[in-house]
Amino acid sequence: MNPPAQVLVLMGVAGCGKTTVGRLLAQRLGASFFDGDEFHPPANIAKMASGQALTDADRAPWLATLNAMLRESVQRGESAVLACSALKQSYRDALAQGIDDIRFIYLKGDFDTINRRLLARKGHYMKAGMLESQFAALEEPLDAMAVDIDYSPEAIATQIYSQLMKREHGR
Repeated sequence: MNPPAQVLVLMGVAGCGKTTVGRLLAQRLGASFFDGDEFHPPANIAKMASGQALTDADRAPWLATLNAMLRESVQRGESAVLACSALKQSYRDALAQGIDDIRFIYLKGDFDTINRRLLARKGHYMKAGMLESQFAALEEPLDAMAVDIDYSPEAIATQIYSQLMKREHGR
């Protein structure tokens, strides 16, 4: 019998490594990977590309789309890993609605480290100048696995995988 489907959400501000670590983790777990950025409607992308922060109203339909996609994965019996900023508790609540086994993994880093990463990143609509608004909006989760981003993506994925396996096996 296969273990029940689970959902992991890698969360944090832009540039913390959600997509890179999420892909690695999904591969190790044999889970589907979804990048929340790919599901933003064109109006949201245009707004962020122009340097404007999204409002809660801008995010609501996007979060509903992500939640529906995650619930569909679970209904099919498939585990999923989602890379999504999920900066506020209300966003995490919206993502978790109707999903029994969902875990949030907070990729935590300081402003300077993440700002350097964003300045080096090319071809993404989220610009370094938006980072201040993300840190201002961030409500650090109290119930998530927090992981320091000062390591390589492979080391971070290994750390998360190890912690998940320990929890899975009750150690």
